[in-house]
Amino acid sequence: MSTMLLEKNKVAEEFAIRTEQLQFYYGKKHALIDINLNIKQNCATALIGPSGCGKSTFLRTLNRMNDLIDNTRTEGKILIGDWNVNDPNMDAVELRKRVGMVFQQANPFPMSIYDNIAYGPRIHGRKSKAELDELVESSLRSAALWDEVKDTLGKSALGLSGGQQQRLVLARVLAVKPEIILMDEPTSALDPVSTLKLEQLILELKQQYTIIIVTHNMQQAARVSDETAFFLNGEVVEFSDTNSIFTNPVNKKTEDYITGRFG
Repeated sequence: MSTMLLEKNKVAEEFAIRTEQLQFYYGKKHALIDINLNIKQNCATALIGPSGCGKSTFLRTLNRMNDLIDNTRTEGKILIGDWNVNDPNMDAVELRKRVGMVFQQANPFPMSIYDNIAYGPRIHGRKSKAELDELVESSLRSAALWDEVKDTLGKSALGLSGGQQQRLVLARVLAVKPEIILMDEPTSALDPVSTLKLEQLILELKQQYTIIIVTHNMQQAARVSDETAFFLNGEVVEFSDTNSIFTNPVNKKTEDYITGRFG
């Protein structure tokens, strides 16, 4: 095997996602401009920046959620392993199995707690009751929710508290065995206790998954992430390990944002 190919494989193994000259447009609006990011495996990466800076748009390009919006266009490459996410032949269903997403507002399905978790695995061909039972329990345990709901699995998920619903949604994502978990401000609607529980989960889950989280909360980014990207006006101004971003930013705009001078 050639040295060049070995180096290429090494890069693919080290990074869960690589973007190359990624551009995104809402109609004529150029919302993402030349995004080149290498996001490490089994790390939590925070995306920070003021409202409208492109961080959520970037997050949604990673599992093609922006495809659901009319009059949009993506250019450049998003590489997950050997997959180019923007390949027109990419199976979006398979992509979203590998790249799960937790949204700002918890969105449990209007069905039982059990069926919320079993829904995805059933779609992907898992039918055995014993297998589903085991998967439901393991997913709820991974989301630190099992002990709270194990006796009410047949009840509607809509009866759970906001924090419980968000952890249920996380368990639903985990049930289909993703490689990458995207989180778009997952704690913005939660109380402090529920926020702490979800942050603790992020710290635990990044041992097994690659996590990318959009957050407006600077303290949260500092607490849970290994690396941080600062977005402004559709561009990545600075990307580094989180400690460096918050204690010794290279760019003045980064420093102004994290110290509260704007945004």
